[in-house]
Amino acid sequence: MVVINGKNAENASGLTLAQYIENAGYNAERIVVEKNLEIICRADYDKTVISDGDSIEILNFVGGG
Repeated sequence: MVVINGKNAENASGLTLAQYIENAGYNAERIVVEKNLEIICRADYDKTVISDGDSIEILNFVGGG
């Protein structure tokens, strides 16, 4: 089972981070991804495969003033 942002993500295993981010509708330019307590560089999203047992947090940057 993969956990993303505290919720079970049954269909995420086997996808790359880039695929999951696109499918979920995130803007890759405005997020940071932590996989198993390690920050993943944006350049590695297409090389990083989500595996069973992974814990992933996706954080959006929000601007304002």
